[in-house]
Amino acid sequence: SFSLLSFSLSCLLPLSLFLSLPSLSLFSSLSPPFLPGLNVTFDPRTMTLRWPCQENTTNFVEKETCFLKLFPLAHLQSRGGECSCTFMQESLHRGLTLEVQATVNQRPVQEKLLYTNPGADGTAVQNFSCSIYNAGFMNCTWVKGRAAPDDVQYFMYIKNKRTLLEMECPCYLQESGIHTGCHLSNLSLLSVKSYVLVNGSSPAMGIQFFDSIFLTKGIEKLDPPANVTVHCNVSHCHVRWHQPRTWHRFTHQDFQYQLDIQRQVRGHGHLCEFICVRSPVWSHLWEVTYVRSPV
Repeated sequence: SFSLLSFSLSCLLPLSLFLSLPSLSLFSSLSPPFLPGLNVTFDPRTMTLRWPCQENTTNFVEKETCFLKLFPLAHLQSRGGECSCTFMQESLHRGLTLEVQATVNQRPVQEKLLYTNPGADGTAVQNFSCSIYNAGFMNCTWVKGRAAPDDVQYFMYIKNKRTLLEMECPCYLQESGIHTGCHLSNLSLLSVKSYVLVNGSSPAMGIQFFDSIFLTKGIEKLDPPANVTVHCNVSHCHVRWHQPRTWHRFTHQDFQYQLDIQRQVRGHGHLCEFICVRSPVWSHLWEVTYVRSPV
């Protein structure tokens, strides 16, 4: 199933909540024994912090605010005696540090807890990449982790960052019985930004997960331009083509074209480039077109 380990930490009536990239140890500041505690839990699947709201406490607490990497995201939610704050989806496989800061009885209190990637080091998939092609298909590939046992099996899940809908890979690519890729012929779940997670299982040991957030615009491999026509006269040639079909909604400013003009006899020519492109992924070449010079 699509799940990550959740965890909790005891803290003191939070004033500000911070989410930052990882350190490599679990730690918390010492707190005075007389100060009340508050159980905070983090759900990595929904990127949500939750804790009981102690509204009847006699301690002085200022207005609470949520932060992600020191940038405020949204106001804090309170419902049914529970407070929560949901952050934007982050890549979690490298781990991250949760930090809770509070002012209780006019005294600052701080606690930190590291969320770690469960499992043995080196067991997560490696060389993970995805590409969209033919304006409607996507392949993702990976290789087995260097320390993963031979009986490991991997599973890939995709989440739409806007709707939060998720699905498991419908068609795995396999090598020696191990899932090493995923083919999707229906990309309706994808959005401009998509979250992908690959976790694993093995009877021998715990397997770490790998996750990534990618822009679909940056992984689409374009088809060649369509309907290329060439018309020449004594002085010049007109070359026309249609914008290729794409899955992502590109604009004309998103494309860059290359036109290679060569003399058939000498084999020398020059390359023309124009229109800036926002993606580094080039299409395959259009088939060669021969035009007889009118002179």
